[in-house]
Amino acid sequence: MSVKVSHLSKIYGSQKAVADISFEVHKGEVLGFLGPNGAGKSTTMKILTCFIPPTTGSAFVCGHDITAEPLEVAKKIGYLPESNPLYLDMYVREYLEFMAGLHKLGKITTARINEMIGVTGLTAECKKKVGQLSKGYKQRVGLAQAMLHDPEVLILDEPTSGLDPNQLVEIRSLIKRLGKNKTVIFSSHIMQEVQAVADRVIIINKGKIVANDTTEHLQNREGNEMLVTVEFKQTVEKSLLGAIKGVKSLEQLKDGRWSFVSAGKKDLREDIFNFAKEKNLTLLHLNKEEYSLEEVFKQLTRP
Repeated sequence: MSVKVSHLSKIYGSQKAVADISFEVHKGEVLGFLGPNGAGKSTTMKILTCFIPPTTGSAFVCGHDITAEPLEVAKKIGYLPESNPLYLDMYVREYLEFMAGLHKLGKITTARINEMIGVTGLTAECKKKVGQLSKGYKQRVGLAQAMLHDPEVLILDEPTSGLDPNQLVEIRSLIKRLGKNKTVIFSSHIMQEVQAVADRVIIINKGKIVANDTTEHLQNREGNEMLVTVEFKQTVEKSLLGAIKGVKSLEQLKDGRWSFVSAGKKDLREDIFNFAKEKNLTLLHLNKEEYSLEEVFKQLTRP
């Protein structure tokens, strides 16, 4: 495997940022690394890229120990951190030439830079200074430098942050293509993006892994529950809705609808219909829903 993590922990004082996590990622696999803010995603990525040491545990990248062989690990990894630090006073091509020098690309420097500029859609912007670029194009420059030395493993922390819808599609497609012959680990808060790109998903919460599976299996993991969305014409108190028989949990969505989760496989629709009839409420929407990755994420990372 390309990446192997064993019982990895990172402790800051009394706080466990990462708590005894283990996982593997293979060549040709795109892994979505998910979790709420402060869950330990970025900390794990910084450990794998040798920016910070683990407190306990071990990790190997392409067979190299991150603690004993950090320089060898650096050769195998392309890293786009969440903050995406760039030299703003450099021109795009000048910056990539500087990064190529750090990687000692030698004679292939010009060819690799031209390829990365084309792949990341920077052709029209490559004569500008990095500081003159929009956030989306700065993100593309970060992606270009991460891929410049043709690493075997790509670790991308929020790679599509700041991109417009058209750019999102292009970068998602690029990540998918790269994942065919590289190992890609990327974090994102956009669940549709993860579903579109990732072969497998790890969800981390409070420093611990709470799920490690394909998106399809994760969406089917709640097979003993049913999800129903409801919209009433009138305003209804949550306490009244919670009294409906068979309701395990419910929450009001941003669009005003209610999301009901059943206790067991019970179909709540008949009971909700009868409740509305009894209370003289008008139903505008009543539907059984498939579990989305977003729903699973919320279930697993609920405070």
